[in-house]
Amino acid sequence: ARGEFQLNVETMRRAGIGALFEKFERLKARLAAAGWFAAERKRALPPFPRKLGIVTSLRAAALSDILTTLRRRWPAARVIVYAAAVQGEGAAAEIAQAIATANARAEVDVLIVARGGGSMEDLWAFNEEIVARAVHESGIPVVSGVGHETDFTICDFTADARAPTPTGAATLAVPDRRAVQTAVAGIGERWRRAGRHALEARIQRLDALARRL
Repeated sequence: ARGEFQLNVETMRRAGIGALFEKFERLKARLAAAGWFAAERKRALPPFPRKLGIVTSLRAAALSDILTTLRRRWPAARVIVYAAAVQGEGAAAEIAQAIATANARAEVDVLIVARGGGSMEDLWAFNEEIVARAVHESGIPVVSGVGHETDFTICDFTADARAPTPTGAATLAVPDRRAVQTAVAGIGERWRRAGRHALEARIQRLDALARRL
C-alpha cells in the first residue's frame, strides 16, 4: 500500500506501424521538397491511347479488374503486362525494373502501376524511393492505382495521376467508348443540320436570282 513506482522515459516511439509511418512521412517530405510531387510536372494522359502497359503481379486480382474495365470501356486498346511482385522482399526493385523496362521498350502510351488493397506493410513496396524514382523518371505517363480509396502511397504522389483503386486507374487511363460514340453521333448530326441549312440558303438565293432574270 505504501509502495512507489517510478519510470524514467528516455525515448518514445509509436508501436505497430508507427516506425513505418514515420519513415513514410520522412520520405514524403523529402521528395515533396525536391519537387517530385509538383502539379506543374504532372503530364496529361493521352485521350485515346492505343496501347496500355500494366505493372502488377500476374496473380493479382487487380489485374483481372483492370482488364475487365479496359475491355468494357475501350476494347480497341492493346494491353501489355509488365509482371512484377507487388508485396514482400524485393518487390520494390521488381516494380521499378518493370517501369524501366516499359520505358526502354517504348511500346505503350500510358502505364498503370497497380495492386489491390492491404495493410501498410502489404503496400510498402510502393512507398520505397526506388519505385518513386522510377515513376518520376518515366517518359511514359503513369497512373497509380494502389490499394483502396483510403490508401495513399509515395507512388500515388509521384505519378501523373492517382486513382483510388486499380479499377479507377483503368477508368482514368481510357475513355468510355459509349460516351465517345454519343459525342461523335452528336457531331455528325450537327454537321448534317449545318449542311441542310447551307443548302437551303443556296436554293433560296438561286430562286431569288431566277426571279430577277
